[in-house]
Order: sequence, then C-alpha cells, then structure tokens
Amino acid sequence: MKRKIDYANLPFFYGYVVAFIGTIGIWASVPGQTIGVSTFTDPVKDALGLTRDQFSAAYMVGTFVSSLLLGKAGRWFDRWGARIVAVASALMLVSTLILSSFSDVLSAGLMTLTGFCHWIVPFSVMMVLFFMLRFSGQGVLTMSSRNMIMKWFDRYRGRVNAFVSISISLGFSSSPILFDWLIRKWEWSGAWRALAMVILVIAVFMWIFYRDNPEELGLVPDGKRGGKRGGGQKKRALKQFLPKEAFATRAFWSYALMLAFNSFFITGLSFHMVDIFTSAGFDRQDAVAVFLPISVVNLCVSLLFNFLSDIMALKKLLYVMLIGGFVWSIGLIGLSGGWGLWAVVAGAGICGGLFAVLNSVAWPKMFGRQHLGAISGRAMSMIVFASALAPFFFSLSKTFFNTYTSMGWLAMGFITFMFFSSLKAGNPQPEEKE
Repeated sequence: MKRKIDYANLPFFYGYVVAFIGTIGIWASVPGQTIGVSTFTDPVKDALGLTRDQFSAAYMVGTFVSSLLLGKAGRWFDRWGARIVAVASALMLVSTLILSSFSDVLSAGLMTLTGFCHWIVPFSVMMVLFFMLRFSGQGVLTMSSRNMIMKWFDRYRGRVNAFVSISISLGFSSSPILFDWLIRKWEWSGAWRALAMVILVIAVFMWIFYRDNPEELGLVPDGKRGGKRGGGQKKRALKQFLPKEAFATRAFWSYALMLAFNSFFITGLSFHMVDIFTSAGFDRQDAVAVFLPISVVNLCVSLLFNFLSDIMALKKLLYVMLIGGFVWSIGLIGLSGGWGLWAVVAGAGICGGLFAVLNSVAWPKMFGRQHLGAISGRAMSMIVFASALAPFFFSLSKTFFNTYTSMGWLAMGFITFMFFSSLKAGNPQPEEKE
C-alpha cells in the first residue's frame, strides 16, 4: 500500500521544493523565449531561404496569435492547477522543438507535394511553429510555473522571488552562448532536438514535484502549518479581486503596459542582437555575449528590489523601471558611438531586474491569489503581444532607415507617456497607501 506523504510534518517547508523545481520549469521555457530563438534566427532563416523581414514577420504573426490565447490559458491555470497545465505545456514545447528541427524538410516536402515553390511555404511553416513555440514556452509554461511559486509565499514572496529571479536571469543570459555552442556542434536542427530531450526529462520532474498551492497539502503560505496547528500573528486578509475588477483599475494597465514595454524592447534586441551590434561596429562574439553584463546588472537590481518589494510601495518600483527604460532608450540611440553600449547594458539590466520583480509579486499583492491565473494571464497576453511586434518593427527600422536608432526614439516617447499616466496607479487594495 502506497504511503501518503504528510507534508505538514516534513522537516522543511515544501514551498522551497516548489520554488526550486518551479525555477527549473521556467528555465525549460528558454527555447520558447526570444533570447532562445534569437541564436537560431540566422541559420534557420538561411536554411529556409527567408529574408530577415519575412522571418521576423512569421515570428510576429505566430507570437501574436499565441497572445490571444494566453488569457484563456490563465483561466486553465485557475481551474486545473499548475501541475497539469505546466506539464502539458512542457510536452507541447518538446513536440514543437522536434517539429522545428525538421522545418526545412517540412517546407521542402510541402513545396514538392503542392508544386508551389514560393517563400510563403516556409513562412507559413515557421508561423505555425512560432505560434506553438511561443504559446507553450514563453506563455503557458512560464506563467504557470511563476504563478505556482508566488502562491506558496506571501510575507516572504519578495525574498523568495529574489533567488528565483537570480537563477532565471543567469540561466536566460547564458543560454545564447550555450545554444550557439550546440548549433556549432550539431547544427541548428540537432541543437533543437537535444533541447527537446532535456525538457522532456524536466517535464517528468515537474509532474512529480509540482503542487498548485499550500492549502491542498494542509499548509499555508510562508511555511506555517494549516488546520489546528496553524498559529502566529494574523495577517490582514487581502481583497480577492475578480478579473473584471482588476482590469478596471489604473494600476493593472500601468504595470501591464510597462512590463509589455520591457518585453517589446528586450525581444527586439534579442531577436536581432547580432545584426544590431555588428551594425554598430561590434563583432558577432561580442553581440552574443552582451547579455552577460546585462545579466549582472539585472541580478543586482532584481536581488535588491525583490527584498525591498516586501516593504516598499510597488509604485516606487515602477518608477525605477521607468528610469531604466529611459537610460535604455538613450543607449540604443547612441549605440554606434560606443558609449551607448553601456547605457543599453545599464538600462536593460534595470528594466529586466524590475520586470522579474513586478511580473511576479505585483499581481498577487495587488489583486490576491484566487484569480491569479486569469489576471496574470491577461498581463502575459499583453507581454507576448508586445514581443510579437518587436522583431518586425526592429526589422522595418533597419530596412527603411538602415539603422535601429528610430526604436530608441519610439521608446523615449512611450516612457514619457507612462510616467504621467502612472502618477495615480496606486495599489488598489483597501487601506493600501502608496
């Protein structure tokens, strides 16, 4: 007879297991993130015979369609829980990577079968694959894993997210170097198949260890035991906002739009990173490695403000992120002058560090945990939608202006708008004053 685990009597809080394995789950989404796709951009588009604009447009359409379904995926999370939703998305990501590794074969086969030899065939193949890749990886797997971790903590949410964010930042920032090595060793198709096998193994561990919330195991957030053994100082209960109530607040839109801003520009920078930096006079190796210094700034900012988020007003964190966006904009405008590189590194690091904080702690802190999936799912759909537009807009900037500088000016305009529109974006929780 199988013995049931008494989670309340474990010598450690199971939430830390959830945080550890949830972080690995977010790591597994890297091949579906822009930073993971970007290393494959040049070899895959060349193998398929697509131009940069065509490849970027396929990425845009596939990502845009995936963004339309992420709100629904958030409701799946609320209904079915992290374990089922996250594992299902991981398996979808595995299947997509295997199919993507044969994208050139699929395109050639379709052209032979139909007798229609045109760029629209590989474009359509990549559009479908990008939809699957972005929906499963960047969207559902990331959202469900992050939300699960945040549901296990309340008072210590910021400090736990600090260590989670550090791990994610290190993993994401080092992925272009790892993926570039895999591509050089096994070419782009073999690299995608190798990543699929790794994620399949991770999916097994996710099924074993993922748990949706502490209450289903007789526990409460932060490690206090539930039931009769519960105790300690009683904390004021948060209002549990319905999704429609959350979406009616200025706070939701201010934070979601700023997170989408970060997604847009980091996606554009990542997707075209080689061309952006080589056009400004840097070599390919410098371009691939630029995310390492960004990650150092990201780590420091994330660590500091994750801890401060437990005691500091969220709106102050939002304005630090706005400052980072302004610095980033100036850096992109002056990148060809050399000095702009360090402004890009500093600004992107600040924005990325605050993104890791606000995208995790803001939603449960402002709107409660009960409808976290639906609320964060809407925000995630905006984030993914912004990332869908970025590669194509950056590509158009290069096509029409022969430079990416115009995107820096666009960013400065948006940051100015966000500064004034966020002045009254306080925490909507009753009795919260920011």
